[in-house]
Amino acid sequence: MNKFFLTVHVLAAILCVGPVTVAASMFPPIARKMLSSETSATPVAGGLDVLHRITRVYAWAGLAVPVFGFAVAGGMQVMDEAWLIVSIVLTLAAALVLAFLVVPAQSAVLAVADQAAEARSGMLSKAKLLSMTSGIFSLLWVVVLVLMVVKPGHTKG
Repeated sequence: MNKFFLTVHVLAAILCVGPVTVAASMFPPIARKMLSSETSATPVAGGLDVLHRITRVYAWAGLAVPVFGFAVAGGMQVMDEAWLIVSIVLTLAAALVLAFLVVPAQSAVLAVADQAAEARSGMLSKAKLLSMTSGIFSLLWVVVLVLMVVKPGHTKG
């Protein structure tokens, strides 16, 4: 049963966390380009609405990753290992960054996308901040991936 849980855990990480990370990182540069444009640009034209939808939907689907991760860790009896505890904390941090920084900032950018160029230019700094928070989100996932593969200090085979 543990091999099944591990398979679903890895598959969910690839199919859910991967698209969220890519969509979150693609959103800021397109948003900056749209917001700095003098002409009226709609979020549909830049694909921002699609990237935002991917970020939201796949984030919810990504909840399968920690659910099956806990099942695998329980089956392997490694819940007390430092590498796993750090991974859990970083996964929680990534989820909080996504839920409270990235997704709301994307929504704010989309809300002003149809307004005049003057109104949109005020949102440009928020789009730049979105680049940073999306990068932090991605970096957290890279660290979690390294911890899952390397398992520093792992003692249970």
